[in-house]
Amino acid sequence: MQLTVREAGGGRRAVLGRAAAIGSLAGLAGAGAMALGQRAERAVTGRPASHVPGRTLLLLLGRSPGDDERPAAATAAALVGTSVALGALRGVWRVSGLVGVRGNVAQTLTRVLVDQTLENATGAGAPPRTWRRGEGVVEVLHAAVAAVATGLVVERLVDPVLESRRGTTSH
Repeated sequence: MQLTVREAGGGRRAVLGRAAAIGSLAGLAGAGAMALGQRAERAVTGRPASHVPGRTLLLLLGRSPGDDERPAAATAAALVGTSVALGALRGVWRVSGLVGVRGNVAQTLTRVLVDQTLENATGAGAPPRTWRRGEGVVEVLHAAVAAVATGLVVERLVDPVLESRRGTTSH
């Protein structure tokens, strides 16, 4: 099920669309791995589950959840939705030539930045500089687990057929 420009039949746009679709499905694998990792981490550390992603989603949808609300379904939807969206991006990155460890690092950082931007822009979260010691490391590790799981699927199913061969430098 490897992706090639010729098989896509619709040129560059079709290749990008298919890579994004495959990436979206790979994002589901990333969401599952992240959820399992979070559950394992909480069992070891005793940290409570965060409901900030769910409250963030509810705020984005026009609701006004209180800080004491624990919207489990909205939290799961936020985790899965972000993972699917970033999976689509990961598929496009892969088909365009951003592969391997660089893709994992890029997706990890993008995940943390998207989460923090949405949580802080809506007022649902607190800036990372105010967190307890070690919280940021845990957040990055969970994002990395999702990135690696997503990447394993994307790297298996999407070839970097749109990788540019123009020049050998970025300028």
